[in-house]
Amino acid sequence: MTAASGSNDPQVPIVCPECETTSRVPLAEVADLIERHNEQLHDGGDVAAVDPDIADRIADLAAADLGLLEESE
Repeated sequence: MTAASGSNDPQVPIVCPECETTSRVPLAEVADLIERHNEQLHDGGDVAAVDPDIADRIADLAAADLGLLEESE
């Protein structure tokens, strides 16, 4: 995977366990770069992805923001 340099976008870690690679890519390009990598190198399989720890943290933040983690009284 390649990462664009000089971008002001936040960088997101992408991992591909099959290729044994990790890279950081601009947030705005994450979906396209992952899709292109998987299409070109893994016959479209969902192999490369956002680092699972980061994806989990983003999901937790979104759930908290939506009030899904609040306990009912």
